[in-house]
Amino acid sequence: MKDYHINIFYSEDDEGYIADIPDLRFCSAFGETPIQALQELEIAKQIWLETARSQGKPIPQPTYRPVIAKC
Repeated sequence: MKDYHINIFYSEDDEGYIADIPDLRFCSAFGETPIQALQELEIAKQIWLETARSQGKPIPQPTYRPVIAKC
């Protein structure tokens, strides 16, 4: 099963980590650590999906994004 691609990055402006799902417009979360941001994003994702379903809005399929390794 494919799942949504997740970005996690440090934001100096917010002094913490931001996690987002590009396929789900405006679905993002904040955390003091990368793990906390990811945990909060899982909650945000469920709410995003439930809201879209309840409003009859389309739910985008996950898109493939290749992993780019940095050495």
